[in-house]
Amino acid sequence: MIHVSRPRFESLVRRAIRGLPDEFRERLDNLDVVVERRPSSRRLYQGRAGRGYTLLGLYLGVPHTRRGSGYTYALPDRIIIFQEPIEQCCGSEDELVEQVRSTVVHEIAHHFGIDDERLAELGRD
Repeated sequence: MIHVSRPRFESLVRRAIRGLPDEFRERLDNLDVVVERRPSSRRLYQGRAGRGYTLLGLYLGVPHTRRGSGYTYALPDRIIIFQEPIEQCCGSEDELVEQVRSTVVHEIAHHFGIDDERLAELGRD
């Protein structure tokens, strides 16, 4: 397990977003990305985490593939990255950087309408 300060962790999340290809980063409209310490029971329920499981990240919103002409004046979608569970599965700073990047990419994929099954097929689960 590795622990970093909240500002350092948030900078890793920003770095992961900046590292996205331009064609994806430019389409991150109406989206907030935030860091929370750990998932609450409500967040675990929203993320359909089974008993004894946790979440590294969570996407809440309407994926691009489900937005129609009526998608206007909507509150921003939200991606939550959970610091403590990510730190717990990493043993070094390099692992932490990679896990943050992987989690951010995973949740952004949901923003674009790619589900967990398709991510597994792509080797991005």
